Amino acid sequence: MKSRNIFDSFNYAINGIIYSIKTQRNLKIHYAAALIVLFLSLFYNFSKIELLILLFTIVIVIVTEMVNTAIEKVVDITVSSYHPLAKIAKDVAAGAVLISAVNAVIVAYILFFSKPRVISSLTGLFSKIRETPLHVAFISLLIVLILIFIIKAYFGKGTPLRGGVISGHSALAFAITASICFITESPIIITLSLLLSLMVAQSRVEGKIHSGLQVTLGAALGVAVTLFLFSLLKL
Repeated sequence: MKSRNIFDSFNYAINGIIYSIKTQRNLKIHYAAALIVLFLSLFYNFSKIELLILLFTIVIVIVTEMVNTAIEKVVDITVSSYHPLAKIAKDVAAGAVLISAVNAVIVAYILFFSKPRVISSLTGLFSKIRETPLHVAFISLLIVLILIFIIKAYFGKGTPLRGGVISGHSALAFAITASICFITESPIIITLSLLLSLMVAQSRVEGKIHSGLQVTLGAALGVAVTLFLFSLLKL
């Protein structure tokens, strides 16, 4: 059955992400590890290339685990009893996950443990972070996005892009606004960003997609995560 529009397509795709988080233990571990790695990356002087390699490695592990889950489900609905070819399909898919996980460990070792003296002091660390606020803003958005998926998977209410216990749109919008507050000192830019975030929140309530409380919770999540990361790294 074809998707009715692009929003349905996104809903189906994100629903697959939420389902995999909710039902697959290994994916829960992978997402938890991704949150930890993204947070720790803020404390290292990574170049753009190194950061891209880190993000690509995280994505590869998660994608291979999701493909492994999809293959297992397809095999289960097509084979009702033991079949050697079904076993091979599942074993190969699991092997792909193992290879990606081993690669992730190697990348983590090279990036995190091969240069422990890049920054010699906490003062130097925080100074370096202050020079790269866009890095912190980008990581904040990724962490907020992952938390949205986890929360929606845990509560299982609404569709990925509509409804649910919190408003993901509001969370991302206010996370962006909070980041802008740290990146620029221009009151005009900050005010315009805040107005846009309020418009996003208002549209979710006006469209009866979320309640005022759900929009507020989403905004609070986005702001809290962003403020925590920026404040922690600017002490």
